[in-house]
Amino acid sequence: MQEKMSLDARRELLERVSERYRFARVGDKSRILDQFLATTGYSRKHAISLLNAPRIERRQRRTRRAPRYDERVRQALIQLWKAANCICSKRLIPFLSELIPALEHFGHLSLPEDVRERVLTISAATADRLLAPERQEQRRGLSTTRPGNLLKRQIRIRTFAEWDQVRPGFFEADLVAHCGESAEGSFLHTLVLVDIASGWTECIALLRRSEADVIGALNAVRQALPFPLLGLDTDNGSEFINYELLRYCREEEITFTRSRAYRKNDQAHVEEKNGSVVRRLIGYDRYEGVEAWRALTELYSVLRSYQNFFQPSMKLLRKQRQGGQLRKFYDQAKTPCQRVLLSKRVSEEQKGFLERIYPTLDPVALLRKVEQLQERFWQYAFVKPGDPIDDVNVNARMHGADDEAHTSPIVATVAAQTARTYPRRYRRTKKPRAPRTWRTREDPFVDVWSELRLQLELNPAQTAKDLLQDLQKRRPGQFRDGQLRTLQRRVREWRLQQLYWEDLLHRESLQPSSDSEAGRTRQKWAW
Repeated sequence: MQEKMSLDARRELLERVSERYRFARVGDKSRILDQFLATTGYSRKHAISLLNAPRIERRQRRTRRAPRYDERVRQALIQLWKAANCICSKRLIPFLSELIPALEHFGHLSLPEDVRERVLTISAATADRLLAPERQEQRRGLSTTRPGNLLKRQIRIRTFAEWDQVRPGFFEADLVAHCGESAEGSFLHTLVLVDIASGWTECIALLRRSEADVIGALNAVRQALPFPLLGLDTDNGSEFINYELLRYCREEEITFTRSRAYRKNDQAHVEEKNGSVVRRLIGYDRYEGVEAWRALTELYSVLRSYQNFFQPSMKLLRKQRQGGQLRKFYDQAKTPCQRVLLSKRVSEEQKGFLERIYPTLDPVALLRKVEQLQERFWQYAFVKPGDPIDDVNVNARMHGADDEAHTSPIVATVAAQTARTYPRRYRRTKKPRAPRTWRTREDPFVDVWSELRLQLELNPAQTAKDLLQDLQKRRPGQFRDGQLRTLQRRVREWRLQQLYWEDLLHRESLQPSSDSEAGRTRQKWAW
């Protein structure tokens, strides 16, 4: 049998023969065509069309250029990406010009000059391609918002379309519940405050959900903010809609507004931070007690510096509708600190305070500290009754004996044993579904399966489609073409059983037994 020519060889032969074929006489054309067919294996009509076709100069295949961003650039980008807490490339790339000097200042990074230049010129799309092997791609929390109806008429509504302040100091506020799977009893909360103009984010741990705790947290935030608190926009929960908070805002001259009921988009800024900061950092477990509150407070004290100085974000500038498509335009990614420093509404004294703090902050050290405190806080996750650890000791640790009891070796051992051993995730995936072992409708082939099985035993190579066509001829109108998939599954199961039986018989032939397992299996699986 003649070996088939390669495509390049056939193309080369066609270039040599085509010109001689076009200018040959009739008799010579037939001879040339026969030789060409015998060599290439083409059909006669196809060969004639190829030989008569005008000659087209083939473009040379472009040589692939050497990659601009080699492995050294990729490894440097991975270090920068991890130091920025694995943010997206559109937020990371504009921040590299400040992140690289900060890491080099504290000795975490040392880049050659050529690598540094290429890293600073990389685009967000190219960074996504380089970081793709490193990326890893949900259970939602319960809503504990209870409406406060008494004061709604005294507090003005503000919608998402009315946020036109460009001055830092107007905050959206929301409460995140760390209640786990049950909203009963007392548990920790996180008060999240997000500045609309700059994106400055403050998270405050609350021991309980009360108006007094909210006001106390606002007092603490006002002392730590680099600019004054001018406005507060909340949802309709009773922890915000109450006389105490309304009186507090009036006395401190803070603009107090609320969103519309059941319209989360009115508080889009803080709702986004609830997921990307709090839920990603804390998760969805239940936390109770003073010790857990102290651990969470310590965690948030470190997080605020890392989040506001080293986590850039983009702000929506405008929307443009083109037919059925809505295009969104964003500004260049900046950190909250950068936006405050660029604001003309912030005093030079307040800007100088931030400029003095920024050079002293090590982003890698802050991130490591956050991870350490995160692991420590996770040890306080509430243990359900019935777990291997005695929940009485755990609840005693969570609800508050004195400090000496909490630092005892026994309690430390319980804390280590109750710590979660599985990796935390931002959103937990659903439990894997168990394989379905039941039928949802009646089997259409149950009455004729004995006949089909006999045909398969006589001719194992027969397909399910042939069996169905034979059934349709013998029993018109009883079986439809749409039942082919069901029959294919039945045939596949039968063939798998045959392979299983053959394997059992082979093993029994090597190790004979008085009670044949293959025989028992045949009786069990017989249809």
